Amino acid sequence: MPAAVLAAVILTMGFGIWSLSRQLAPELISVSASPEAAAMAVLPEKSIAVLPFENLSEEKQNAFLADGVQDDILSALSKVADLKVINRTSVNTYSASRPRNLRELAQTLGVAYVLEGSVRQEGAKLRIVAQLTDARSKTHLWKVRYERDLADVFAIQSEIVQRVISQLQATVSPKEKAALDERPTKDLTAYGLYLRAKALVATISLNAQINEKLREAVQLLDEAIARDPDFFLAYCQLAAAHNYLYFFGLDHTPARLALADAALKTAVRLRPDAGETHLARANFFYRCYLDYEHARRELAMAQRVLPNNSEIFELTGYIDRRQNLWNESARSLQRALALDPRNFFILQQIALSYQEFRQFGAMAAALDRALVLIPHDLDTRVTRASVDLEWRADPRPMHQTISTILAENPASAADLAANWWYVALCERDSTAARQALAVMPASGIATDLNFPRSWCEGLAARVRGDTAVAQTAFLAARAELQKTVSEQPDYGPAFCVLGLIDASLGRKDEAIQEGRHAVEMLPITKDAIDGAELMKYLAVIYAWTGEKDLAIEQIAATLKIRSTVSYGNLKLHPCWDALRGDPRFEKIVADLAPKNTQN
Repeated sequence: MPAAVLAAVILTMGFGIWSLSRQLAPELISVSASPEAAAMAVLPEKSIAVLPFENLSEEKQNAFLADGVQDDILSALSKVADLKVINRTSVNTYSASRPRNLRELAQTLGVAYVLEGSVRQEGAKLRIVAQLTDARSKTHLWKVRYERDLADVFAIQSEIVQRVISQLQATVSPKEKAALDERPTKDLTAYGLYLRAKALVATISLNAQINEKLREAVQLLDEAIARDPDFFLAYCQLAAAHNYLYFFGLDHTPARLALADAALKTAVRLRPDAGETHLARANFFYRCYLDYEHARRELAMAQRVLPNNSEIFELTGYIDRRQNLWNESARSLQRALALDPRNFFILQQIALSYQEFRQFGAMAAALDRALVLIPHDLDTRVTRASVDLEWRADPRPMHQTISTILAENPASAADLAANWWYVALCERDSTAARQALAVMPASGIATDLNFPRSWCEGLAARVRGDTAVAQTAFLAARAELQKTVSEQPDYGPAFCVLGLIDASLGRKDEAIQEGRHAVEMLPITKDAIDGAELMKYLAVIYAWTGEKDLAIEQIAATLKIRSTVSYGNLKLHPCWDALRGDPRFEKIVADLAPKNTQN
């Protein structure tokens, strides 16, 4: 892509959701600013991007310190309502190791000022350099150098924050000043553990190894808290990691819920009125209880204290989506992008929203925008390639993309296992399915539902006609899921997977009962996204148990709502083989076929 075109795409990134929302949210139609207009727009006077600080330490494992200095300065400035501060996901795309065009960068992010710096640690000594630039004129306003003891790192950060506030002539309220004076911890080792964990949680995205990353983060945070029992931010991050494990069904147990609750209660005890506390409570209510109203109230309180935090609007958008408020979700995510215009995770989520609407052209456009920012991210590359499979029933781009990534980096095989297995089934490629299963994590795959590897082995064997192997694998999967539902009796998706397994084993009555129970536990009125997935899989259960009429009715009902049922999935995936040849099913598939290239 030519540099000028790339710059134009990036410049309009913050406006992208408006044009992408044309079909998803008709009332949000707005004329997108051209790159030229965006470049000429008046940048807010009191606006700043804090770029990653360069690590100049001889020991590269000390890179966490440079990351921490930047992160703390950014977090502190974000608490000042009189400033516009770009969030970390966007600024972190500008690596300190690569040349930066500050004027272009500032126009892309919509800021007038840029703070850069470097950190060098030599034993117990520390050197920090910080430089503030007016990016509009490329004028260096000041450059300061600090050479002090390592223990003074937080004091240095505070001085830099005060210099920035003074230069930008920002008004700071007494409450904001008190928040700026807070120190995260006195233990730098604990601080390093916290930063490593925070980075892991921030990169779960579409990643296939989300379970492993979250559990590693929990371990690091437990170590940090053991060193500093009053480490408030570590408790907030620990609660978030437990929330995710519970929310994604990786450990939807009372024990995991209790761990999340304990971490949150400690955070509340340490700083009951902090914005981070309200945000942590909002995440807890949303992810652990689907208690949207309590979560919204906490987000409103968090916004008063954290005016520049894009996560508040991002989480609001996800709540809107779960409540089937898709237009409101688009607005909320747009507000998040205004504060974090290069946040590829939000773009990924926008793409997934379009998938629910079966608007695959818009889904592809959102992923293309994400790939401008993260061109080598394998999860986004594969998801982008999957669009052709779901939209046009063409698995070749997905197959080729996976092959290309494996050739580039064979060590990425485990991350690709779920998608590799999926496209192999759609292509009826038994060899590829075996290869994917060989590198699949023991915990299985976490896609729309959490499937144990034994179930994946059983389905692959069933497709290739190996009945004996399939039976053995499904029995092993059933033992796993029986244990899961006994530990997680209120988790509908687990009952759905058990229903699929029982349908595979010919346990018709049990399978149908389990599938229906799952839908009753998590109806679309409670969760518009996961509820729709359970409806889809109930159709599969009906198909596998010979209830074709019910299966056809269930597919039709699922197609009337927002769901991931697609032309490509119905046409290619073997889970629908029991319905092939039925004129009603074939008509549904034909009606979903793309009529033209516009979507």
